[in-house]
Amino acid sequence: APYTLEEAIGGPCRGWPSFPTRNRGANRRQLLATLRALEVASVPQQPPSLPGSDSEEEEEVVGTKKKRTKKGLFAGASSEVEEKRKKKRHKQGPPSSDSKEEEVERKKCHKGVLLGSDLAEEEKKKRKCQKQIPSNLAQPLDSVDQTDSKAWNSSATSDLTKPTCETPSSNPPHTLSRKQWRNRQKNKRRQKNKFRPSQPPEQAPAPASAEEAEVPSAPSPDSHGARAEALRARMAQRLDGARFRYLNEQLYSGPSSAAQRLFQEDPEAFLLYHRGFQNQVKKWPLQPVDRIARDLRQRPASLVVADFGCGDCRLASSIRNRVHCFDLASLDPRVTVCDMAQVPLEDESIDVAVFCLSLMGTNIRDFLEEANRVLKPGGLLKVAEVSSRFEDVRTFLGAVTKLGFKVISKDLTNSHFFLFDFEKTGPPRVGPKTQLSGLKLQPCLYKRR
Repeated sequence: APYTLEEAIGGPCRGWPSFPTRNRGANRRQLLATLRALEVASVPQQPPSLPGSDSEEEEEVVGTKKKRTKKGLFAGASSEVEEKRKKKRHKQGPPSSDSKEEEVERKKCHKGVLLGSDLAEEEKKKRKCQKQIPSNLAQPLDSVDQTDSKAWNSSATSDLTKPTCETPSSNPPHTLSRKQWRNRQKNKRRQKNKFRPSQPPEQAPAPASAEEAEVPSAPSPDSHGARAEALRARMAQRLDGARFRYLNEQLYSGPSSAAQRLFQEDPEAFLLYHRGFQNQVKKWPLQPVDRIARDLRQRPASLVVADFGCGDCRLASSIRNRVHCFDLASLDPRVTVCDMAQVPLEDESIDVAVFCLSLMGTNIRDFLEEANRVLKPGGLLKVAEVSSRFEDVRTFLGAVTKLGFKVISKDLTNSHFFLFDFEKTGPPRVGPKTQLSGLKLQPCLYKRR
């Protein structure tokens, strides 16, 4: 039925007369129905499907069909290959031995590949099982014997089909860890090497057998003798050092007359003392006797020298002058054995008097007065003494000047000894009973090293 313009627009318009209209709801329903019919006609109809139920079953069916088709293709291809091989065999005739061997080898290789893959899988499973086994149950790898390893390999090959791993139910008692086993081996080697004699690094020891290595080799008698000789020499050296310290203390703590009697009763004691004294002086950077000899070489060779406490006559051997050598004992034919407080010389008979480390004893004043007696007027007195003996150098020099001398020079630069030069001015200016405290020097005592 035809519609009016007002009905199509949906309401009356201005300026237009109002006409009677039909039911609007029915028209709208009719339009919607037509639109739906057009949509259904344009889209192909599909059966409704629930998610997750029928679609999945259909997909599985399609997948199985594809797999079956693939298998069928492979089977067909394999059947075709077999038919071709059979035709070739019929043409060639009966199969030869070589072809049979080739087929056997192919089968073996195929089986070996399968076995190798199975073995690899078994090894992986064993490793997992060993990780699960506690550390205290595992035996050290080094302590396992070869027979055990063979048995393990055989059991492993026989039980390849068993996927499960079982821990050993019974372990040997007193199993050691790897660290304990290594420590035990180290202790055994140390125990063996303890009894072996020491050898130089150039000569390597010959490889010994296992039985000889277990028994410690006895040291040779030559090594025993060498050790005994070294021990004896060391003990003798210590004994000589002790005797030298004792003799040195006796010389500094008593008068010269007592020291002379000591060396007369025991002549070897003086030799021992002189050897120990030389060992001590060798350590000094400069020996005082060499310094005195150098000074005397610059003076005329006509001067007569008296060496008080000459020892081995080293000064007499170093200069051209005539030298009178005096000491408590003789180590050289040129030595005159006497007490230095009373030397067999006439008054005012020498030009130079030398005391090189020989102002020993408690009667130093007697030595200096004797030197004043034998020196000519204007004669030279040279004194060298250990620096540690002087508490006050000035008081010492003052005491010497009272005995008829004058200080010419002094050298206090050396760290081990001091050197003084005096000139005779006349007889002593003090009486014999006057005490001179500056002449009391400290004893030179050597400590035990």
